[in-house]
Amino acid sequence: MRLSTFSDYSLRVLMHAALRAPERVTVDEVAEAYNISRNHLVKVVHALGRNGFLATRRGIGGGFTLAMPPNQIGLGQVMRLAEADETVIDCRERSGGRCRIFPACRLKGVLDEAAAAFFAALDNYSLNDLVKRPAEMKTVLKI
Repeated sequence: MRLSTFSDYSLRVLMHAALRAPERVTVDEVAEAYNISRNHLVKVVHALGRNGFLATRRGIGGGFTLAMPPNQIGLGQVMRLAEADETVIDCRERSGGRCRIFPACRLKGVLDEAAAAFFAALDNYSLNDLVKRPAEMKTVLKI
């Protein structure tokens, strides 16, 4: 299984904000720290703000901070937002009809069960669990 870039960046943004709390962070700082695209980060920050994970402020002096304590930001919640769809496979053919083997196939059920287990495991962790070694992380990220 491979997570989307959106998921990866969402976690990085939240981790960076947690490490910098209570200071405001900018998209440019995160882009530089992780050497990733600013354009993608703008979309990520917007979505995280719209969904209550970040408090954002536009314009000069703008940026973002965590909207709640890191121990209240569940990784399962973030990943469900970022992945947007927990379905691993879609049993429709490209022509729009159902897959020929759909009535007899168990693949979708097995993969759906695996995806549910994946999200359930993430529900056991919070953002706080990702930043338990702040001094080391700040050194690596030059914060």
